[in-house]
Amino acid sequence: MESGGTLSGSSADALVVGGGTVGAWCAYFLRRSGAGRVVLIERSTLGHGASSRAAGIVRSQGGTPTAVRLAEWSRAFYLAQRQELGNDSGFVRQGYFLPAFTDTDVETARQRLVMQQNLGVSVRWVDPDEASILNPTMVAGSTRGGTFCDEDGYIDPPRNVLAYTVALVTSGVTVYERVAFEGLVTSGGRVVGVETSEGRVATGTVVLTGGPQLAAVGRLAGSRVPVGGVRHQVAVTEPHPDLEPSRLPMVFDVSAGLYWRPEEGGLLLGMSNPDEVPGEATEIDWAYLDKMRARLAELVPVTRSLRLRQVWAATIDYTPDHLPILGPVLGPDGPIGGTTIASAGGHGMMWGPGVSRAAADLALTGSSDVVNTGPLGLDRFDAAGHSRLDPDPIALPFPERTTIT
Repeated sequence: MESGGTLSGSSADALVVGGGTVGAWCAYFLRRSGAGRVVLIERSTLGHGASSRAAGIVRSQGGTPTAVRLAEWSRAFYLAQRQELGNDSGFVRQGYFLPAFTDTDVETARQRLVMQQNLGVSVRWVDPDEASILNPTMVAGSTRGGTFCDEDGYIDPPRNVLAYTVALVTSGVTVYERVAFEGLVTSGGRVVGVETSEGRVATGTVVLTGGPQLAAVGRLAGSRVPVGGVRHQVAVTEPHPDLEPSRLPMVFDVSAGLYWRPEEGGLLLGMSNPDEVPGEATEIDWAYLDKMRARLAELVPVTRSLRLRQVWAATIDYTPDHLPILGPVLGPDGPIGGTTIASAGGHGMMWGPGVSRAAADLALTGSSDVVNTGPLGLDRFDAAGHSRLDPDPIALPFPERTTIT
């Protein structure tokens, strides 16, 4: 692993931009699939952004078939990591409950349940009485039931960064930290190189990632990429006996945009504000945190008197339709051969390995068995960043617009 250092005059069989979850796992998959010299460049350090500050939720209960397939592939990868790599991202099988609070919630959740079960997800409906038994920390009778998947869980984000760092080193990926992407070099409609802060690298295969910075990366590549960045807050309460993990499945209150899971004897809660102005933000919005804590206390009363042990915020990425972006870079004259854009659309831990595998497949073969990437390219967005695809309804309430103007 290199920190800086000249790249001028070097070459690569494939070059990946970005050392977060998507970029790092993609570089590993490229090497595992037989690519020769794979180079990864990261303007800061591996895992410096949201990858090390996430909540780590891995949920197969997506709102679209694409979301389900990516999450199922990713969960299977997390489960197989130790056998494949000798280490892992710390997946914990906890179970995930998505409560329904209204008749409309019940109807839409049951429709999703059929779709999810048809795709092989081990998810079922629980009625209000069973929900109270399943999750005794919640107020009895507070829901009209909901869906539950006992195979859903979470990973440890810092451990995930360690896992992909080890994977990069042991697989032979050449990593350059503190090296910035500055643009593509093209000829005849194809990429032939990459300009970096440490010189030009000759290559015919490039994968662009970058999380919340992907729009800026796209501009440097001569393309408009409708990815925004927004503040995401996470807090951890002090421990309490009622929050022992066996009494506490993970829960996503979709209507409020609030989720929670066990964490060291307490409760980890995460949230995003749909009224937030898009942009870089890592400060705590205490007023919004208090609002979400009040909502949590309505459902889990024991948390009302608990102090917070940890609070942090990170800028996470999102797309207008809450779906991933997988496809070639679109320049002024159309797709640029040899390039792939890869974004997990705000679901880095949940979809990261699946998106990364699909991106590596696209870069090497033009298609992927993980998911049908045909509808997921940049060409689904109009000039204003609006998508022709229906959005995934099971997502955090991100702002309606990205940073595109």
